Amino acid sequence: MKKNIVPYLVKRFLRFDKEQPFIFISALLAFLGITIGVTVLLIAMALMNGFDNEFKKKLTVMNYPLTVLPKFYGAVNENLLMDLESKFPTLKFSPYVQSSVMVKSGSNLEGGYLFGVNFDDEANVNEILAKAIKNVKFHKFDVLVGKSLQEEFDLSLDEKLMYIFTSVEPGGLSVTPKIKRFKVRSIFDSGLSAYDKAYSYTTLASLQRILHMPSNQYDGIHVYSLNPREDITKLKKALPISTTVRGWWEDNVNFFAALEMEKASLFIVLMLIILIAAINIISSLLMTVMNRRGEIALLLSLGATKTEIKKVFLYLGIVIGISGIAAGIILGLSGIFILSTFDIIHLPKDVYPTSTLPLDLSIQDFFMIVSGAFVIVVASAYYPAKKASEVDILTVLRNE
Repeated sequence: MKKNIVPYLVKRFLRFDKEQPFIFISALLAFLGITIGVTVLLIAMALMNGFDNEFKKKLTVMNYPLTVLPKFYGAVNENLLMDLESKFPTLKFSPYVQSSVMVKSGSNLEGGYLFGVNFDDEANVNEILAKAIKNVKFHKFDVLVGKSLQEEFDLSLDEKLMYIFTSVEPGGLSVTPKIKRFKVRSIFDSGLSAYDKAYSYTTLASLQRILHMPSNQYDGIHVYSLNPREDITKLKKALPISTTVRGWWEDNVNFFAALEMEKASLFIVLMLIILIAAINIISSLLMTVMNRRGEIALLLSLGATKTEIKKVFLYLGIVIGISGIAAGIILGLSGIFILSTFDIIHLPKDVYPTSTLPLDLSIQDFFMIVSGAFVIVVASAYYPAKKASEVDILTVLRNE
């Protein structure tokens, strides 16, 4: 037998057979199924990663990478702040005071949180706030509100906005809630309407005065870090036992766990498309084996080994599968480029920070998809190849 018998037979069996057109059609359907499956998987995984990353960016900004919190009242103070700034010069710190409030404008009422901050320090740890306060000077009882709240209440700059605090103060024979009117000085837009509606910022001194807090006492310290998962360990070692530090991810564990589960479920479901296409590979190869039984028996009688026959049909299935995977990769990457570049699918600006789809295909997901599809293709081609190598020469030749 010639050494090139395997590639020769693979090319021959891939040709269109006028007498048995359904074999070719079945192979073509398998090719198209794998192509579509890989394309959809690549775009779907890129889409999941893109939205995941966008949410992480926004949650990191509005929840802050790290936050130092007290375990009991008075534990976070000016002395602790100065100590941290000296020990960690690469990190940025912003002390804050916060209170849950009800915001009232006319007949409109909305719940949320009011943060008292030093705007210069807060601008170093919050890029959204830094953009909003550019060229704006804040005085006592000035407030920075979110775009969603501004649109809901139809607020204009320098307009008075009433804040009702949940803490109460005695008044004669009863207690009354604390109420204060603040002047709207600027608007911030984080891209997430829930934060834009719930969060407001005023000066640190203003909120400390309303809450009757000493000027050197804080409710916590916002910390900006480029590597929060590493720096949180260093901070824990440096902090006194009366305080603790939390990372932004610790407050959103369930949310991102749900995203990961959704991503894994989507991967499994879409991989079934490739699995269904692989069934066409099996049926196509089995039909080829049944149609070529006489040729296979003749080849074996002329000296071809069972291993060579097995390789012919194994390679035949792999060629169909790899062609489908390659076409799927080209279409998938092209689709990702087009969808992420052009505004084909428009996203609402009040919900998402961009009007184009946020697509981000990771190298890990790419290789998982390609390797998973390849394993399915090889597994699908193995059984027909094995059946082809087990053809009984005497029985087939006698019947033929």
